[in-house]
Amino acid sequence: MKKICCCLLSIFCCFLSADAVDLKQCRIVVPEGEPALVKKIGVVLSEDIERVTGVKNDVNDNFNLNLNDNLNRSVLDSKRSTIIIATVDHLPASLGVDVSDIKGCWERYKIVTRGNCLMIVGSDARGAAYGALHVSEKIGVSPWYWFADVPVAKKSILNYSENYISKSPTIKYRGIFINDEDWGLKTWAEKTFEKDLGDIGPKTYDKVCELLLRLKANMLAPAMHTCTGAFYSHPESQVKAAEWGIMITTSHCEPLLFNNAAPSEWSKERDGEWNYLTNKETIWKKLDDRIRETAQYDNIYTMGMRGLHDEAMKGSTDPKVRARTLEQVMADQRQILETHKKKSATEIPQIFVPYKETLDIYDAGLKVPEDITLVWPDDNYGYMKRVSNEAERQRKGGSGVYYHLSYLGVPHDNLWISTTAPVLMYEELKKAYDAGADRYWLLNVGDIKPMELEMQQFFDMAWDLSAFSYEHANHCQAQWLASIFGKQYEQDFQWILDHYYRLSWQRKPEFMGYEFEWDNNENSRLHDTDFSFETGTAQQRLADYKAISDRVDAIQKRLPIVYRPAFFEMLGYSVKGAYQMNRKFLMAQRNHETGSEDAAQEARAAFDSINALTYEYNTQLGGKWNQMISQIPPGYTAKYDQMPELVKASTTAYRLPRNQERTEFSNKLNMNKVKAVKPFRLIEGIGTDWLSLQLGEPLDKVQDPTTLSSEHIDLTIENSSLSGDSITLCISAVPFWPIATDCSNRFGVSVDSCQPVVCENQFEEWGWSWKLQVIENRKEFLVTLPLDRSKKRHTLSFIIGDPGQMIQKITYQ
Repeated sequence: MKKICCCLLSIFCCFLSADAVDLKQCRIVVPEGEPALVKKIGVVLSEDIERVTGVKNDVNDNFNLNLNDNLNRSVLDSKRSTIIIATVDHLPASLGVDVSDIKGCWERYKIVTRGNCLMIVGSDARGAAYGALHVSEKIGVSPWYWFADVPVAKKSILNYSENYISKSPTIKYRGIFINDEDWGLKTWAEKTFEKDLGDIGPKTYDKVCELLLRLKANMLAPAMHTCTGAFYSHPESQVKAAEWGIMITTSHCEPLLFNNAAPSEWSKERDGEWNYLTNKETIWKKLDDRIRETAQYDNIYTMGMRGLHDEAMKGSTDPKVRARTLEQVMADQRQILETHKKKSATEIPQIFVPYKETLDIYDAGLKVPEDITLVWPDDNYGYMKRVSNEAERQRKGGSGVYYHLSYLGVPHDNLWISTTAPVLMYEELKKAYDAGADRYWLLNVGDIKPMELEMQQFFDMAWDLSAFSYEHANHCQAQWLASIFGKQYEQDFQWILDHYYRLSWQRKPEFMGYEFEWDNNENSRLHDTDFSFETGTAQQRLADYKAISDRVDAIQKRLPIVYRPAFFEMLGYSVKGAYQMNRKFLMAQRNHETGSEDAAQEARAAFDSINALTYEYNTQLGGKWNQMISQIPPGYTAKYDQMPELVKASTTAYRLPRNQERTEFSNKLNMNKVKAVKPFRLIEGIGTDWLSLQLGEPLDKVQDPTTLSSEHIDLTIENSSLSGDSITLCISAVPFWPIATDCSNRFGVSVDSCQPVVCENQFEEWGWSWKLQVIENRKEFLVTLPLDRSKKRHTLSFIIGDPGQMIQKITYQ
């Protein structure tokens, strides 16, 4: 709350201070000799001021501030307001601005108002740019003004005053990976935005990189699927990125900026096998050419190699043999970098991503040079597979994170809308950061749209993680939406988002067909759900979705017309689409169970509604985003986008297989009544019922879960709700991965101080248990313990073993 108040005070001061700059009638000057980005950002700020005031200010991007002191004083004393945008190296000392607090820092800026002069000083070029864009945002130009059509409110008077010093960003390198673009960004660029090129090219990347800089990002991993032309097949794309100060990085399977998934880059028929042991000369030349062509740019280099696209590395399947090969690959790659970058490899930003099979290779003893950053991936569904251990935290290269909002693969695609719980993203990224991941954060955003809310949160966290907490994380998106559409809607937004993410936590809309991709015939076909019309869980789910969909409709109708497109893009489409997807499958299930034609008609209507929502998305604003959602993304094998078969008589043909059935008992422990004190915490915004009990923080010391002498928390169960001499508990835990190879996922359970039973979540990636866990966001433990029937109340104890485990639901009988 204190931070929010300070922010409001700062904004207030922007327009009421006695020393203020009239932005409507000012000149913008950039000292001569400044980097191209600083000169560009002077023009950008002028354009943003014009968006607000309708007046275009002059920009001099080659101003000689060092000419003489009189000129410097004239800039400050002039009756005409002046904005100076500069880096510390080009700001004359005679202007009297103390830059010692930011000099030599990474991407910091300082804003000073003196008389009618506003000075924006960056520790480096991006720092200066971030400072100017800080001003843009304060006067009402959202980073999403173009990419999500957030309106810019017009002002006839615009006086600005601020004195502010930014902190260094929490994360050094911050960016996105555009991925699985086949059904969105590619179709939009090809058919709408870059028709002449017919591809994602420099025009698209110009807009993407502008968005990234405004979000205080500094890197981009470009789209790389086979359907898209390789980034470097359109050379102007790199130029556009550099103009915006955005570094190019690449995915885990693109060594040294080379995209082997693109036919223009690598063809088996033309180039042979992508196998370093048998085709080293050809591969070396490809990589050498790429670095020679791009050496002038500041980029971040992926080291090592995998197979073509997302395949495993060719050659031996023995991880130890593969490790030796990768060590040679990286040594050769570093030689290429040193040859063309003309500096030691230890001075060049490099990453190694132990993704999928390369994690096994890393564990087999792969020696990664100390200065290369280890980028730990999540499991593609938002759960970090690992963070740095004590030894890895000492490495010069540090560590980072590769995190997914979108994914195409086993057990099921997640490509349509973004449903990653804000608290899960915060908890997992904070866990990685606490273990040293402060060097590099990359977010897989699919097509960018409709991932706006989650992207905003990610970059806000990457810029200043200290502004977030377990208590705040669940509210950040509602507060951000309210800052755009009106403070009066903040509670509505919070209510909508709480239900939207909670319902998706129970089952994502893309998973409502209950099919598993790349599986056997039975598992890969559409099934009915495990929500029940008999017990009422299906009706309740439909009612909850309808309620938030109706609330979204009501808000949209109340908003000024100019705000409606942005609202629909960022929230309306996803909420209403999720409702209709659930309605489609649940009413088809009702039809299967009863043969009801009314239910069949509702299912068909839901299917038609999804198409209507997509049509609305593609046609609003004169078709600006036409083909951005070209269809509900089917991936390669998914069936959730299809219309389920409907019947005229009840049938069990679509019933869920027994291995997917859910275990729950009638009695439920009320988590709201739990009194948690450190190291225990009740966390709102995660779990089946949107409240979970955290058993210590993930990096706390490991304890013994077999004894009550370890830290534990006691909960109360009334005797009247039980019968017999024992209790059977169904404990639902959040399915985290162990934080390191020498840790697990253990906690202890005891009733009335009996000998604790240890619950340990053991699974193998790609195994059936893991597939169920990531699809359902839960791991259930059935525990039977003895009861002392003489007691009126029973004490249920949860004991810390591997800290950070979360209990999200407890039922019992």
